[in-house]
Amino acid sequence: MSPTARALVLEAPRRLRTRDLSLPDIGDDDGLLRIEACGLCGTDHEEFTGELFPGYAFVPGHESVGIVEQIGAGASERWGVRAGDRVAVEVFLSCRACDACRAGDYRRCTKHGLADMYGFVPVDRAPGLWGGYAQYQYLAPDSMLCRVPATLDPVTATLFNPLGAGIRWAVTVPQTRPGNVVAVLGPGVRGLSACAAAKRAGAGFVMITGRGPRDAPRLAIAREFGADLAVDVEDVDPVRALRDATGGLADVVVDVTAKAPSAFVQAVALAAPGGTVVVAGTRGGVAVNDFYPDRVVYKELRIVGALGVDAIAYTAALELLASRRFPFEDLPRRVVDLDAVGDLLPVMAGERDAPPVHAVVAPSRDEVYN
Repeated sequence: MSPTARALVLEAPRRLRTRDLSLPDIGDDDGLLRIEACGLCGTDHEEFTGELFPGYAFVPGHESVGIVEQIGAGASERWGVRAGDRVAVEVFLSCRACDACRAGDYRRCTKHGLADMYGFVPVDRAPGLWGGYAQYQYLAPDSMLCRVPATLDPVTATLFNPLGAGIRWAVTVPQTRPGNVVAVLGPGVRGLSACAAAKRAGAGFVMITGRGPRDAPRLAIAREFGADLAVDVEDVDPVRALRDATGGLADVVVDVTAKAPSAFVQAVALAAPGGTVVVAGTRGGVAVNDFYPDRVVYKELRIVGALGVDAIAYTAALELLASRRFPFEDLPRRVVDLDAVGDLLPVMAGERDAPPVHAVVAPSRDEVYN
């Protein structure tokens, strides 16, 4: 009998089942990752509740960090890693040959694209171990890996994904420059990451907004992550607050809120004439009320959608995490093993209790903390 790995398979909305999946034979071009930790985000709980369920069974998890257990010679040369290295796994695959990949836009790879994202591949596609809710994850030939600095523990290292998003969305996409005023909408882990990224890039002033009691603890720690001003929009007009603090509006507005149509309206209102609005949070298919397109025209705004991250931002994120400039290792978080994931996901969906800022599944939780 071939060796197996324990994995959680999402067979239907809210139905996670444990399966023992056979470990694959590793050849010259692929590898096998022993998962130490996998970060969880909004996509995870939306898959679980059914909002993003694709209609087939799969192993979720797309923010994997672990140790390269096995690797072929060709893969080792291509990825620049070897057995025993701790790495973070990019969610997208890249053929490295199509026009999109050669241009660095591998999220649009014509061979893979969105269809082959880790944490979203059918379990029936061999070898089945395509996600982070497992003891091991298969590393396909077109994978991309980022080496994790030796000083980072695997749980903190899972922040490569949200912090990478903060770097791309708050700095790279809007081309944030030193001295810019930046407004970040949404104080979750990606919002806090966007604050840190903007401050690291030299932003002159950073404001972050949230709404109500659920966001209050997150706003309370925002200054530790680069925010100069934290605003609860339930009680305070963010436009007035920003004007009072800076004398003007924001050169860059980054909207990372989820299912908050009114936030987009606030983003346009907060943007200075000639400013840039980056829309990274999704509205959940809900219409945006009270949106007046003329404001975009009169202000000559640049509105940019941002989907996903890239390996360049991931590498920068890992370096920033290792620098300890911001206390990401101290974020309020909850780390669970495979048996407790099904209890954590409803919490993250806001169905009960207060969701943690950072949530992680560690298949061998005791090993991670010993």
